[in-house]
Amino acid sequence: MALFSISGVRIAGLSACVPAKTLSNHDYSWITRKEREQVIKTIGVETRHVAEAGQTTSDLCYKAAEDLLVGLGWDRNSIEVLYFVSQSRDYIIPSTSTILQDRLRLPKTCLTLDINLGCSGYVYGLSAISAMMKASGLKRGLLLVGDLSNVTSSYRDKSTYPLFGDAGTATALELKDGFEPMQFNLQSDGSGYEAIIIYDGGVRNLASKKSFSTKKYGDGIYRNRLQIALNGIEVFNFSLREVVPNIKTTLKHFGRELAEFDYLLFHQANRLINETIRKMLKADPEKVPYSLREYGNTSCASIPLTMVTQIGEELKSRPQKLLLSAFGIGLSWGSVLLNTDGILVIPVSELRPEQTDLQPE
Repeated sequence: MALFSISGVRIAGLSACVPAKTLSNHDYSWITRKEREQVIKTIGVETRHVAEAGQTTSDLCYKAAEDLLVGLGWDRNSIEVLYFVSQSRDYIIPSTSTILQDRLRLPKTCLTLDINLGCSGYVYGLSAISAMMKASGLKRGLLLVGDLSNVTSSYRDKSTYPLFGDAGTATALELKDGFEPMQFNLQSDGSGYEAIIIYDGGVRNLASKKSFSTKKYGDGIYRNRLQIALNGIEVFNFSLREVVPNIKTTLKHFGRELAEFDYLLFHQANRLINETIRKMLKADPEKVPYSLREYGNTSCASIPLTMVTQIGEELKSRPQKLLLSAFGIGLSWGSVLLNTDGILVIPVSELRPEQTDLQPE
């Protein structure tokens, strides 16, 4: 099992940015009003922030990072590593992390890396950048995590369109001798890769005229092969089968108890999945915050966005013990147990189209 701990790396700050444009599932006219009410009740999503033409994940992460760097007062030349975690990068090539290094005016000595992950991306990304910093002695780093899921979601697909929101986040990390370890348990199962997938547009299935042909896949479900396909039953069963054992194994391995944690932060999959997991763990609902209602499922950004919007004041004002659990596309999932010691949390910002300084060609 990929059970390991990384000590001496501290989260210094968090920030998040969402598009200014919002959509309400009450207005989703593709389905009936009764269906809308049932969708909102089941998945827990009432409104979502969605990107407009010309806005990208990197734009949202850039704004979040700018806000965080200004708030921390860090010298940009002191940033030695930047990781960008997303499934919606700017281009197939080059990597988006290098573009962000330049936009953020970080030094050329800064190491950059893209990680192509969705739902589990924040926990995986946190492990990757922390391990790099600990092993190499790089003192300061930025973890930029976000996704634009709406750009690949079909309006005529009721299984995906009401669910996803767009967001970008920034996490600042620094080496600190003796800081309590982050304790990880990461897992994957590629046999379930088709549970959440976009079939065309990669090297396996190059985009073609056929890719744009819309087909019916079920009642109220129409999409083409360049739009996201989600097998809701398979994802539900996977989440209930794997997430709770992963969390329990993590706690047992590191000799911890669920009751000692101030908050349990789950990937915001949907309310039915998350509440079922919470009840299986017998966790206090007061310890399980949600950002679903206002922001939807924001893929890999969902955990840091929830931290910023739901428990930001608590993170700023006093130390916290947190259990983070992320799960989904891949299939991949994982948990991390970590401590904070009073960190800078920048209130969530909204990005308007005219604030984007890089326009599409």
